[in-house]
Amino acid sequence: MNKKVVTVQGAGSNHWVGDGFPVRNLFPSNGIDAQVNPFLMLDYAGPNYFEPTRKSQGVGEHPHRGFETVTIAYQGAVSHRDSAGNSGTIYPGDVQWMTAASGVVHEEKHEKQFAESGGTFEMVQLWVNLPSEYKMSKPRYQGITKEDIPSVKFGEESYARIIAGELNGVKGPAKTFTPVTLFDVRLKAGERAGLSIAEGHNTAVVLLKGDVTVGNDTKLSGEARIAVLSQEGEGVVLEAKADSTLLVLGGEPIDEPVASYGPFVMNTREELQQAVQDYKAGKMGHLN
Repeated sequence: MNKKVVTVQGAGSNHWVGDGFPVRNLFPSNGIDAQVNPFLMLDYAGPNYFEPTRKSQGVGEHPHRGFETVTIAYQGAVSHRDSAGNSGTIYPGDVQWMTAASGVVHEEKHEKQFAESGGTFEMVQLWVNLPSEYKMSKPRYQGITKEDIPSVKFGEESYARIIAGELNGVKGPAKTFTPVTLFDVRLKAGERAGLSIAEGHNTAVVLLKGDVTVGNDTKLSGEARIAVLSQEGEGVVLEAKADSTLLVLGGEPIDEPVASYGPFVMNTREELQQAVQDYKAGKMGHLN
């Protein structure tokens, strides 16, 4: 039995993150956050053309604690560095999976050559919650290149890149703390894909652009749309009416209280207060 569509939503807000990321927020701004647990946030940045500049555009030093950030690059390039000593640049097709856990300070900027040449910028950033037992673990950084990401083909030209989880026996490279599925799906017009997602997992189909039918009759078209699926069922069928780019998210719900304040996501108000104090005291480090 396939999962059923529970609700379809557009972006709940549009805003800039720093001066480098014009985003459409697909959750939690539209109120579906409980239905997509363990995922906390999804921002779709761009597509937006940036003129050539020597200015360092993006987001400067800022902290995180208690969750993971996942950045998927479609167009453009972003350079990252953090207080745990990690750094790297992601280019189209690459994925950055940063586990903030006990606390890290980082910055995200347009890569220097991309900024100086100018061009179209398009990325997704997804926040993934951590269970309480891992919230204060050591930070971790996974720089996953496009060559590291295997794919499963559908039809002549359609495919799903397996970033996390497993599809048709093909496993993604991302290491996760709880069961998480993350597929980057490209469908050509007239082709279809059947994707398996575990029974009991929260699931969402995110349309970045295109025109698809989800299941038997739910239509997703245009840009920045999300269909939330039922926990019941073990898969979803997607059929493209036009060339489409999608993300499919699945995950085992984390059955714990969520307390959030800006860049901190913990279980209690007291833990949030401690996170603020620790950051101000420099316990999460700083960038040189």
